[in-house]
Formats: sequence, structure tokens, C-alpha cells
Amino acid sequence: MTPYSTGYYRNPNDMHGGDVNASDNIQQTALHWAAVRGSIVVADVLLHNGAQVEAADVNGYRAVHVAAQYGQTAFLNHIVARYHADYDAPDNGGRSPLHWAAYKGYADTIRLLLFRDASQGRQDKEGCTPLHWAALRGNVEACTVLVHAGKKQELMVKDKAGFTPFQLASDKGHRPVALFLSNAQRAQSNRWGDKFCGGKMGDISYAPILLSVILLLIFLFINSVLAAPNLPKVTAAVGLWGWTALSLAFVSLIMLYKCSSKDPGYIKTSGDLGGDGDTEDPLLNVDLNNSTVWMGNWSQLCPTCKIIRPVRSKHCHACNRCVEQFDHHCPWISNCVGKRNKKDFFIFITVATLTSFLAAVVAVQRIWTGIPEVPIQETWIHHVAVRHPGVVVFLVLDIVIFVAATTLTISQASQIARNITTNELANAIRYNYLRSPNGRFRNPYNHGCRKNCTDFLIHGYTNDDEIAWPPRQLVAR
Repeated sequence: MTPYSTGYYRNPNDMHGGDVNASDNIQQTALHWAAVRGSIVVADVLLHNGAQVEAADVNGYRAVHVAAQYGQTAFLNHIVARYHADYDAPDNGGRSPLHWAAYKGYADTIRLLLFRDASQGRQDKEGCTPLHWAALRGNVEACTVLVHAGKKQELMVKDKAGFTPFQLASDKGHRPVALFLSNAQRAQSNRWGDKFCGGKMGDISYAPILLSVILLLIFLFINSVLAAPNLPKVTAAVGLWGWTALSLAFVSLIMLYKCSSKDPGYIKTSGDLGGDGDTEDPLLNVDLNNSTVWMGNWSQLCPTCKIIRPVRSKHCHACNRCVEQFDHHCPWISNCVGKRNKKDFFIFITVATLTSFLAAVVAVQRIWTGIPEVPIQETWIHHVAVRHPGVVVFLVLDIVIFVAATTLTISQASQIARNITTNELANAIRYNYLRSPNGRFRNPYNHGCRKNCTDFLIHGYTNDDEIAWPPRQLVAR
């Protein structure tokens, strides 16, 4: 029978001289047993009555190790925040709680330990880092959290047998993990190559390419469509629509600049706010935080930014920042799309759709009415390609832009009407807040098409604080 099953230690007044540090034949104390079940109430009673938080058994396991081994994230956070337990202590094998959480595949516990700056590069007596153990067990989510939060050097660390995490995953037949680690290694190599060459193409992305294409289209439209010497003089009606298309093109350039340069909703870190290390532990009373900030979900912890982020906020690994109401990272604007620039992004792609459509219509009209009878020996398409190559090039590029912009516009309009993000649609299965108690998809942010669209058009976003969440369950559960 366990100590906490009898209720013997629930009230300090009921302590009749019992030794709270008494141990069994493998030197485990009552605190070790409490860690197995994640009983915070029992831990408080024990520690308030003199239990040693750093007591170790014959294997060197402390309460922090046991909590990590059983995925008791709330218990681990509690004894670290309130009783200053050493969350990075090694056991007899040189393994820290992070090693054990990675081996067992408890991603939430990994996030907590990384949030608290647990050493990710520490090697145990076998030379294995936490990433080695996650790869050995084939834990994809654990590997993902470790790689994204790490400094990437851990990808190339070898154990005493000479294996990297990727080699271990491959040797054990864990193909998804091996593929992920291989891609991470390749991305790291490319990043080093960019630094060596003095370039940052990974940071620049495709925005300069898109800008160049838009400018090229404007040039071709003016010189090969409107002012082409081998086409008839522009009529008043065609001229009006042509200059309308040009005006919209310049508006799209302005919106491209705004989307690329505007803060998408980066969440400020303690460093941004001028905080210091003497402030109160942000996780000390995490279960008492306002429900609009903390929903009892440990994935809200960002190990990189060291913040507790709102539910709909995610960490963008391209920007290396947490973005509020994160939609997606768009390489074509070299920026994230989030709470503060999603309206600008929608205007940009909508204007791009209208521009490309009007320009294509004007170009087709100019060719259709400006070409006389085609000689019998050649086709109409061949005649146009030979006599008006600039118009053909313009139409090809313009149609590509039109298809891409139209697809994005329809997709974004649909999501705005439902008040859901691209990221949430792609990860609906993974996000608990998008599932009802019976496991079905449920979007708590959907206020109806009219209100969703009205809020977006007026504010550019919806206020998450208005969500009436059901009472939270204890995070210790």
C-alpha cells in the first residue's frame, strides 16, 4: 500500500513522528512514490515536514528523475519552482531528467525542462545526449522539440560507439525520425554554407523574386501590351482598364512591402521587456494564471523564447520568434502571417488577383483585336508568339500569378469566415483545443460567418479573450 493511498500524510497535524525520509530496500522515499503518481498534494505535505527533495535511490534517481520517467510534468514543475529541486541533476548513469523524458517520449516534460534551460548537450556515461535517446526510441515529437529548441550542434554529436542521433535512428529502423534528423542536418549544413559564403538566402527567401516578377510584369504590360508599336492605338475604354490594372499593381507593391516589413504579432520576451533573472518564477503559480493565457497545455511553453504563449500562438522556426494568432510563414513575403499583418496579407493577395485578371483581359483584348487575318501557312498561336513575344511572356507569367493569388485568396477568405488559421487546419488532429470531449473537431473561436468577417474587416483579427472556455482541469492530471 502506498503512503498517499491512505491519506496518512494529508494533514501535517496527523504526523505522529513518522520519518518522511524513510526509504525502502532500493532507497526510494515517499517523495519518489509521490513522483510516480504525480501527487502534488502529497509532495507538499512531505516537503513541508522535512522530506529531502534531493534524496536519491540506489540508481541515483531523485524525485525529478522519477517524475520525468513517468511524464509527471506538473509535479516536476511544482518541486522545481517551489522547492528548487535540481532539474538538471545526473543519476548514476550520468542521465539528467531531460535524458529520461526524451527516452520515454514525454514531449511536454521536455518542453518544461528546456524552458528551464536544462542542458541539452549533456552526454551520459555512454556518450548519449537526450537527442540520442529520443532517436533510439523513435520518438518523433520528442526529436522535433529537441531539434527545434536546440542549437543544432547536438545533431552531429557522437556517442562512445561513434553514432550520431540520425545513425541511431537509421540503425533501429525508425524511418520517420531518421528522415526528420536527416533533413535537419541538411538544413544546418546549408545554414553554415550561407554563413561561409557571406549570404543569407535562407533569411531573404523569395520576396525579392516576387518583387522582380511584379516589376517585370509592369514593364511588359506597359511596353508590350499598352504601348506596343505593332498593336492598334489604345481606345479610351481599354486605356481606362489598363491604367486601372497598373494602379492596382502599384497598390500590390505597397502591400507587399507592408506584409514583408510589418510585425506579424511577435510576442515580447522578457528580454524585450527589459526583464531580469530576479523576477518571480513564471511557472510558480502557473495553474492560477488567467485562462486566456494559460489553458493547462504544456505546449504553450516555448523553450526557445522562454515565454508562456497564448493558445493560438506558435513558434515560427524560420523567424525564430513566437507569433500571436500564427497563420503560416509565407516565403513569398519573407515574413510570418499573424495577428497584426493578416489583414494586409489578405488585401495584398486580393489586389494581386484583381490586377492579374484585369491585365490578362486587357492583353487578350489587345491581341484579339490587333491582329489582322493570319496567313494560311501559320497558326494563330504561332503568329502571336513570333510577332508579339512580349505579350506571350506577359500572359504566361500573369496566369501563373493569377492562379496562385486566386487559390490563396479563396483559401484565406474561407478561413476568415470560419475564424481559423492555416496552421490550425493543418494540425487540427494535434491541437487539443480544437477537439470536443468526444474527440470530434470543434472550433471554439468560430462566432459565425458574419461576426468573424466583421471583426476581421474592422480590426484585422478576432479577440481571443472573448472565448468562453469551459472550466480547466487541473494541470496535474
